[in-house]
Amino acid sequence: MSKVNLLLGLQWGDEGKGKIVDVLTKQHDIIARFQGGPNAGHTLVFNEQKHVLHTIPSGIFHKDAINIIGNGVVIDAVIFKNELDHLAKHQIDFSSRLLISRKAHLILPTHRLLDAASEISKGKAKIGSTLKGIGPTYMDKTGRNGLRVGDLELPDWKKRYDKLTQKHLKMLSHFDVAIDFDLAALEIAFFEGLKALKQIPFVDSVSYLHKAIEAHKNILAEGAQGSLLDIDFGTYPFVTSSTTTAAGACTGLGVAPNQIGEVYGIMKAYTTRVGSGPFPTELFDENGEKMAKVGHEFGATTGRPRRCGWLDLVALKYAVQINGVTQLAMMKSDVLSGFDTIKACTAYEYKGKIITHFPYSIDEKEVTPIYTEFKCWQKDITEIQAINEIPDTLNEYIDYIEKYVKVPITILSVGPDRKQTIHLV
Repeated sequence: MSKVNLLLGLQWGDEGKGKIVDVLTKQHDIIARFQGGPNAGHTLVFNEQKHVLHTIPSGIFHKDAINIIGNGVVIDAVIFKNELDHLAKHQIDFSSRLLISRKAHLILPTHRLLDAASEISKGKAKIGSTLKGIGPTYMDKTGRNGLRVGDLELPDWKKRYDKLTQKHLKMLSHFDVAIDFDLAALEIAFFEGLKALKQIPFVDSVSYLHKAIEAHKNILAEGAQGSLLDIDFGTYPFVTSSTTTAAGACTGLGVAPNQIGEVYGIMKAYTTRVGSGPFPTELFDENGEKMAKVGHEFGATTGRPRRCGWLDLVALKYAVQINGVTQLAMMKSDVLSGFDTIKACTAYEYKGKIITHFPYSIDEKEVTPIYTEFKCWQKDITEIQAINEIPDTLNEYIDYIEKYVKVPITILSVGPDRKQTIHLV
């Protein structure tokens, strides 16, 4: 039997997972998304065109790969329809290469309303939700109230939908804030989205994947968001609502731990974060502004500006450990070109002590980053194509990271296009 390779983010999301899934798809027969929802934005650039996916796996542009939306994913039918429309516009035959797990949960219009009301009610304590209804959908899932894709095939589907919608409307009436909405209009778009959703084959994905494993198919599990947003291991409560770490591939696809092969961890050469929450290495000076400008650091899903800071190796090592990462891909190394010097956080001062592990809280009142400084590469690296063209200063930075986290960097991204990728082994 074959092993299932796994690809996930090691920071607060936005690491560039979509590009590397696209690059690795040539080596795989099946790409399977295992968690999250349309709060994800996976950006791919090739043939001078930019594509942003939110739910559909990033292998969809390769005609020989099957793409599966796994049971751990939550699906917004309206956003899903928009994705299909985008693919159709670019003549992508998704009908022959896309499957949906019957066990994936559906995001209802009222889930989005609950998300908005909850976030507004928090005031200054808001977590920075994308307002896509992700949290309330996962709450219904764990509360055993949710509706799944397979329910669309049941004769009493509409009755189930109406029952849950009415429950949500009652919940909305208990918030101390009022939001304006036109449910009838939202439902028109929702049911149109469901028509598009039904164009895609529904499958019993666990059985499908295990047959593929037995047939020695090469499978890549694609994660969304990042490890530091994991519901258990992230910077709680400023996290997402799903398991973004390697364990999420097991629960989100029905793959056993001993069936996991390579674990590709995706990281930026620096660090970014969207929304609220602690960020020890965040920069508020011209260096942070330069990273944001050169790196075009705006959320692919929300368009919100990303907070930028130096690479946090303490947090990165923690993410490597909890995921069992075997290979690293370093993204956006080109963004740092031309800095006089760059820094990486190699320890924290935490409650008066120097530590090198990720503590219970990294709130700025308790954590002060301790930095190691590096010379930066001055040349434009966006056109380099071979290992021997990599500047010595960049190689030194790579070597330091590898020794710190004890995992090799095997892929180096020097630009957004799929062609701007160097395999280091």
